[in-house]
Amino acid sequence: MYFENREQAGQLLAAQLVEKYRYEDCTVVALGDGAVVVGEQIAKALHCLLTMLLVEDIQVPGEGISFGSVSQNGGFTYNNMFSVGEIEEYSSEYHGYLEEQKRQAFQSINRLLGDGGLIDEKMLRDRNVILVADGFDSGSSLEACLDFLKPIRIKRLIVATPVSTVQAVDRLHVAADEIHILDVKQNFMGIDHYYETNDIPSHEETIAKINQIVLNWR
Repeated sequence: MYFENREQAGQLLAAQLVEKYRYEDCTVVALGDGAVVVGEQIAKALHCLLTMLLVEDIQVPGEGISFGSVSQNGGFTYNNMFSVGEIEEYSSEYHGYLEEQKRQAFQSINRLLGDGGLIDEKMLRDRNVILVADGFDSGSSLEACLDFLKPIRIKRLIVATPVSTVQAVDRLHVAADEIHILDVKQNFMGIDHYYETNDIPSHEETIAKINQIVLNWR
């Protein structure tokens, strides 16, 4: 399944959620700038808050796969696709590199946190949290988000994404109360591959979307 753009994908997901959650206390939590474009359509339809959780992926050198993710509270979560043995092997072989990447990722997150419009635990507590991604290609960003949410008391965790790998879906069935995925791919080609247009706003434009969401309710 291919989508014209992230707005269209968000509208399709919103259509699945609006009847059940239009009059419930919800907050849409987007995992990154591209996810904000998807989540904006859901937040508009549900007349609910939109925020973003900053997560930075750490890549295994030369392999193009995520080793894990750093979230805005500084926590690091390993990609759950790796076995314990693989984690130990990579950690030993690339220890200095990975530690430096973690440090840089957290510094980058801290710079962005100053822009406003990002997640506040009070926006989530005792609400239905709708976690939105523009695609799940690995489990690391999901795991980082789940770790962030652990200490927060929420009603339900609903996950919505246009496209996902099989491995991520398997994890979602365990972690989420409800999932909405438009297409699951056995051979995943990368998130951007499934959108005909990949116009992702700058981080500044993303923050503006978040801060203006109430004005855009319809």
